[in-house]
Amino acid sequence: MLYEKAPAKINLTLDVLHKRSDGFHEVEMVMTTVDLADRIWLRSTNDGKITIKTSDYFIPTDQRNLAYQAAKLLMQKYSVTEGVEITIEKSIPVAAGLAGGSSDAAATLRGLNRLWKLGLSNEELAEIGAKIGSDIPFCVYGGTALATGRGEKIQKLVSPPNCWVILVKPAISVSTASIYGNLEIGRYTHPNTQAMIEALENKDYVQMCQTLENVLEPVTMALYPEVVVLKEQMKKFGADSVLMSGSGPTVFGLVENEARVPRIYNGLKGFCREVYAIRMMGE
Repeated sequence: MLYEKAPAKINLTLDVLHKRSDGFHEVEMVMTTVDLADRIWLRSTNDGKITIKTSDYFIPTDQRNLAYQAAKLLMQKYSVTEGVEITIEKSIPVAAGLAGGSSDAAATLRGLNRLWKLGLSNEELAEIGAKIGSDIPFCVYGGTALATGRGEKIQKLVSPPNCWVILVKPAISVSTASIYGNLEIGRYTHPNTQAMIEALENKDYVQMCQTLENVLEPVTMALYPEVVVLKEQMKKFGADSVLMSGSGPTVFGLVENEARVPRIYNGLKGFCREVYAIRMMGE
């Protein structure tokens, strides 16, 4: 049996440049992994089937599951005859803008590459993952990166300055498709991606905080006022900078001073059940 860690990601910036002729959006995002992770166990079976087991009843265990799709794609592409049992132990909130499903699929690709001795590089695994979901290539590599194209083009970046991340997910689920569908690209200010890259290169925490921006945030906040309330509360409790991750609804705050973390964490626990005080993984 093999084990793989599947960490969550947050967006330090998320920009949408235009809608492409293939129906996808051209994006430019700075993303980094955080120390909140699902756990994936892979066990070889001799029945030729893909079986998904999960600790969370919200998660589909059939072909709708991205980890299932990843295993199926590898199996078909490399004519693998043995089966696999994939056990997903969830810690990342579901439908939260944290790439939980994508990270599970990426961990499945990395793990099956070892289990089935396929000898594939991360580049090859990322290319396979891109056929299933736009966040999967980033999740294959992990760390910190600039993602462009529809999210599948990955350029590694230096890790962010050390800090705490307070994540809070309200008890709502957001459809990524509906958020993108409501986005009017010319209507909103766009992140300064280059300034964020410079902040990371210079390990400049203040500039990183000042440059956090997500073009989808006003769209989600207009539809889900809970996100506005959480942002305001997190700032009030003392986070240095606050942003929504992905298409939401999860909001995160960056905190440099560890002494402030318990106050923010406990304050938010009064509003939401799913609150996490974690570190950036960065590398």
